[in-house]
Amino acid sequence: MDFARFGCEGARSRIIRANGLGLHLLESGQPGRPGLCFLHGGSAHAHWFDLVTPALSDRLHVVSVDQRGHGESEWPTDPAYATEDFAADLVGVLDGLGWDRAVLVGHSMGGHNAMCFAAWHPERVRGLVIVDSRPSIPPERLERLRERGHRLRRGHPTLESAVRAFRLLPRETVADRHLLAHLARAGLVQRNGAWSYRFDPRCNSSRRPADACRLLDRIEAPALIVRAELSPILPVELAARMRDAIRGASLVEIPGAYHHVVLDAPQAFTGVLEEFLARL
Repeated sequence: MDFARFGCEGARSRIIRANGLGLHLLESGQPGRPGLCFLHGGSAHAHWFDLVTPALSDRLHVVSVDQRGHGESEWPTDPAYATEDFAADLVGVLDGLGWDRAVLVGHSMGGHNAMCFAAWHPERVRGLVIVDSRPSIPPERLERLRERGHRLRRGHPTLESAVRAFRLLPRETVADRHLLAHLARAGLVQRNGAWSYRFDPRCNSSRRPADACRLLDRIEAPALIVRAELSPILPVELAARMRDAIRGASLVEIPGAYHHVVLDAPQAFTGVLEEFLARL
């Protein structure tokens, strides 16, 4: 596997209209090949998978989507951030790409959206990879998320000062500092003379996640649950219950990684993903 370059360097930038929004995605590989769609976590963006996509685009049609309110995708005029909204967007993305079915790979919020989509639209999912994601958010954690969305957004006078201030959430990581700087730059935009993150804070304040606990037994696609060994988000016991609830699902733990496992251990994660894809 070659991790010498970021996937976005060879990717095509594309906008697909879905549910009245322009949704941005990074596209690599040839159309007509089997489709694979990456979905990032909350407050993140499509570049989260820039060290993973190069190993896959030689034989798959790969996209990494900026979900609504994130990255270069548009923000809804009214804050529509229910899981059903994200799932409806994904239908539009698959239709826009001409994909009848796809493998979905979702991290954190993206994993939650992917597992719900797989339950609601089983005919559209060829395989499902849930990456350090919970089926439901505890009420106290959801309340903190919504409170965060009401905080005043901070602007930075220069791009470099904004890059230096960039932090993951949760903050724990062993990711390469050059990768983190790349993610920061890809996620920043200059507005009104200040640099700020490309993210609608209402995605936090108005988040309405579905309870996927009651949906897991409706998932029909082959499924893989990837847990980071040091994750504060997905406990071992919950990951095991998810595996048992999804028929035929498998569970893999990546050692030494925190919640942002695709950043902390991109090579190990890609190897696990390739093994799963080979079984489909």
